[in-house]
Amino acid sequence: MSSPSPVQIREANAHLAAVHRRVAELEQRLEAAENTVREQAESLIRKDEQLRAATQEITEAKNKEIYYLHEKLCKSEDTIQRFQNMVKEKDAMIGQLQHRCQLLDNICKSRPLLDSMLFHMAEAERLGPVMGMGEPTVKTSLTDGESNCSPNRISNHKDFSLSEDDQELDEIVFGTTV
Repeated sequence: MSSPSPVQIREANAHLAAVHRRVAELEQRLEAAENTVREQAESLIRKDEQLRAATQEITEAKNKEIYYLHEKLCKSEDTIQRFQNMVKEKDAMIGQLQHRCQLLDNICKSRPLLDSMLFHMAEAERLGPVMGMGEPTVKTSLTDGESNCSPNRISNHKDFSLSEDDQELDEIVFGTTV
């Protein structure tokens, strides 16, 4: 084997120098690419951490709002329950008052008849027993102590009057028991 010629050596050296330059250039490009990738990775890591922190804040705010709304819902449900109980009580009271109102309406409808009857009863008491009819065999006077209509107990028929003209009724409170 013969040794290579100087031209071949120069060509080989030139080729090696070109390969060496190319390798150096590629190494620089590789290092630049690695730096770019490293910077992008670090940037992505920072963004990921920022997004995680933002997500954590949003999650905490959401959980706080859910807790607040849950508490508000519970209080509203309690308030609704109280109002429903109050409505039931008021309905029961309305039922009682309606019954009492009906009783008072019935009493008021009967007032003219009661006034007339009391007037006539008082008039009959003032007249007393009929004279000349003979003496009764048993003393049955309307004026005995046990009669609710005795003249001693009825001094004026207006004591029993239920007419609207009586001012004393304004001071009386009607009550009924059911």
